[in-house]
Amino acid sequence: MLLNTAVTKYLKTRAITVPWRIEGCDRKALAGAVVIPALAESSNLPATLLSLAANPAELLERFLVLVVVNNRPDAPERDMFDNLATLEFLREAGEKFAPLNLAWVDAASPGLELPAKGGGVGMARKIGLDLALTRLISPPAAPLLISLDADTLVRPDYLPAIIGHFAQSAAGGAVIPFSHQPASDPAEQSAIDRYELFLRSYVLGLSLAGSPYAFHTVGSAMACTATAYVKAGGMNSRAAGEDFYFLQQLFRTSGVTRMRGTMVHPSPRPSHRVPFGTGRAISRTLAGDDGAVMFYRPECFHILGEWLKLPMAEKGAAAIMAAAAAVSPHLVEFLETAGFAGTWENLRRNHRDTAALRSAFHGWFDGLRTMKLVHHLSAGPFPRCEPEEALPPLCAQAGFPSAGAVGGWLNTLRDVQNS
Repeated sequence: MLLNTAVTKYLKTRAITVPWRIEGCDRKALAGAVVIPALAESSNLPATLLSLAANPAELLERFLVLVVVNNRPDAPERDMFDNLATLEFLREAGEKFAPLNLAWVDAASPGLELPAKGGGVGMARKIGLDLALTRLISPPAAPLLISLDADTLVRPDYLPAIIGHFAQSAAGGAVIPFSHQPASDPAEQSAIDRYELFLRSYVLGLSLAGSPYAFHTVGSAMACTATAYVKAGGMNSRAAGEDFYFLQQLFRTSGVTRMRGTMVHPSPRPSHRVPFGTGRAISRTLAGDDGAVMFYRPECFHILGEWLKLPMAEKGAAAIMAAAAAVSPHLVEFLETAGFAGTWENLRRNHRDTAALRSAFHGWFDGLRTMKLVHHLSAGPFPRCEPEEALPPLCAQAGFPSAGAVGGWLNTLRDVQNS
């Protein structure tokens, strides 16, 4: 199969492929791949695969489903045994998953493990996505790379919605609507509801502020074209937060839009595998940490919004900093620490066109710097609070009814952000 120049160059210079290889399905020239990292997921993976298998057979015929079974050499022994069981399960899957072009990567057996330093879910995703590139059809078609997790369920309209979205979207990346699966008990349900509401309230705040980064960054709910993947430099190898950083880069290089027409359902379970994220937040909450999930105050998003609305194109750094001071001295403090003045003058010299300058500004004031500003304000004059303080003003500003409870607010934001 002939790969285009950009993909070939990426595979030679930036991809991680050895010593790993794809086992199982050997088909090539496929229209896309669903890549699933799996660490100690022998009890959850079958349900994920069955949910995928419920998609239309004519679409499944065109997609590779690639499971990356992975662990580091210093992983707990129970996780390593579980991974060996997963590999055995995949090798014997047979006709049970016949609709799927099922394949896997062994990154768990002795000598094939992820590196002890730096090995994690980011590297597992990267290995799978990079290897999947070698199995995709070359342009003029636009093959797709889809990221899923081994404990996440999808609907029968999953592939149709993704294919339909990219057939119409000019952006190279997309985030997929999500809602967590029901929990196993009331305490866990309360914890996951609060955490999902926190995620949604943050995106709501960014949206009200006019941030272009107002989209969810959930590793099991994102997709892109192969061209956009390569243009973004591929997946990063972070042990956590790889989805956040990848989607930021994807936004800068090819754009990210929100998909409609389907939904994925991540697991609500606690986990200690990564230093932050859903599983860690749920674990801390269930352990009695009352501060595990606290919400950002609306004032943080108001200041962010006033900053993003400042007319900058014809102004120098000094004038912009003066205008920022009128918004908030805490904003100015943050900008000074971030080195805005020097950066802005460099951007002005290199981008004479107003649209290009604005784009370059958002490349600098990206999703990470946006979050850092919100954290700076939260560490200072506007400390984090309970949802009962944060949500009513945000919902009122957005024109949503104020439900008065976590469950009500969550349902409202799910309807709005997933519809």
